[in-house]
Amino acid sequence: MKIGNIEINGFATLAPMAGVADRAFRELSTSFGAAMCTSEMVSAKGISYHSKKSAELMEISEKERPCGVQLFGCEPDTMAFAAEFSRKYEPDFIDINMGCPVPKVNSIGCGCALMKNPELCADIVAAVKKAVDVPVTVKIRKGIDDEHVNAVEVALACESAGADAVAVHGRTRAQMYRPYADLDIIKKVKSAVKIPVIGNGDICSAQDAAKMYEETGCDLVMIGRGACGNPWIFSQIDAYMREGRVLPEPTLCERTDIMRRHIEMLCKYKGEDVGMREARKHVAWYIKGLRGAAAFRNNAGTMRTLSDFYALLKRVLETQEI
Repeated sequence: MKIGNIEINGFATLAPMAGVADRAFRELSTSFGAAMCTSEMVSAKGISYHSKKSAELMEISEKERPCGVQLFGCEPDTMAFAAEFSRKYEPDFIDINMGCPVPKVNSIGCGCALMKNPELCADIVAAVKKAVDVPVTVKIRKGIDDEHVNAVEVALACESAGADAVAVHGRTRAQMYRPYADLDIIKKVKSAVKIPVIGNGDICSAQDAAKMYEETGCDLVMIGRGACGNPWIFSQIDAYMREGRVLPEPTLCERTDIMRRHIEMLCKYKGEDVGMREARKHVAWYIKGLRGAAAFRNNAGTMRTLSDFYALLKRVLETQEI
């Protein structure tokens, strides 16, 4: 498939998860076959205020392409300014966040709150399209709540304004991440628009991805929480979709080696102090289901240095071998 002029060679893309989908995790996911990546969401307002922290989130390496920058905001002019500013980081596309359900984002009219006003959604897409010469994509949800399900209306508005693709999470803002995602709403969006549709929600295995494709007709699937502590899911999906092969789960040694590689990249890119603070949640995801996982999670919560991590990794391996 293609999004604008971008050729997508693969079956699953990594979701732009705030606090998770940083450079280290994007590079790791791409190494396992993620077809596309998107940055953590970047505040357009922060960029307009010359926030160094916001700008740093836009940095993209060659190892993670195609990769885009995701922006959130509720003012067309500010979003356009941020999109134009992002060009110095050479994103392959710009993604507009219209699906974040977090209260602090919605309380200022951003994220999923934008879906209350399809006309504003279209104005933002049009402004961003005018500001950049790369494809523009949009991420939305099913709607605000069960009384306001308007994903089809918003998708059509964005398409009319020039959006090159739309990702749909099959839950409302009110539902956050429970219960199961509604695949039917993704199917309805796919039937309504002519641009590529990316299906998102509850993909934790290759079989889940195949089900999403089969039941919605979507052009690509997006994986968020299902990739946390599980970046090899992309290679599993690729093998299953291309050849019908079910790849085995990695061995304990393979799993811990991937975790080590991930944590070392975090520290390399962010420094040991910041990297180890952020490593805590990743370690908790990687060790899920292992013998003694609860105790190891507690230990992970106190890690401060790579030496702490290596010591924990040693204990994990020793415990599983008993």
